[in-house]
Amino acid sequence: MTQIQKILFKYQDKKYADFSAKLVPTLPRDAFIGVRSPAYKNVIREIKILPPAVLEDFLADLPHKYHEENCLQIAIINKIKNYEECLTALENFLPYINSWAVSDGLNPAVLKKNRNLLLPKLQDWIRSEKPFIQRVGMLLLMKYFLDDDFKAEYLELPAAIRSDQYYVNMMTAWLFAEALVKQWDTAITFIQEKKLDIWTHNKAIQKACESFRVSPEHKEYLKGFRIN
Repeated sequence: MTQIQKILFKYQDKKYADFSAKLVPTLPRDAFIGVRSPAYKNVIREIKILPPAVLEDFLADLPHKYHEENCLQIAIINKIKNYEECLTALENFLPYINSWAVSDGLNPAVLKKNRNLLLPKLQDWIRSEKPFIQRVGMLLLMKYFLDDDFKAEYLELPAAIRSDQYYVNMMTAWLFAEALVKQWDTAITFIQEKKLDIWTHNKAIQKACESFRVSPEHKEYLKGFRIN
């Protein structure tokens, strides 16, 4: 067992591991240690006092054995303050992301601050054949590009995706539901013109109608575009 694995096991909660495994059905039960989210602050605090080479080895030793190691890697990437360093660390890790619970924890502040540099990378990731790389690309597109500097063209690439992967299609639906909240006038045209595949189209409508940030009038309008 590695030094970092030993630290993670100090915060083990087996009942929470059972619970987590049910939420992430793409992984076997023995991939879970059972570390609750608040405990990662303590884990990172303990890691900081280890020799730097231990952390370097951990980040490079991929794939990891445990889900919590992947979650820890994302937490570390989120804290990197240099753009190039953060991007390199993320790109090294992307091929090994194997669950929504890991991909969806990604939110490095330095990437958001450098959106113009990041955008071509996101577009490449969205075109990937690996489902969780696609998911990361759309996740960061949703988090960083639906506000003041939004452009309608940002939605074209996700709309063109045709996938048999549940976690890709669900992310696409989530992205468009969020776009309907933040950029209604543009996003609604993708629904009106049925640019998404049927399942994703209907799921985006469902998720938007479940949101308290969409007006009752818009919800009623959206319901008229459901495809049987």
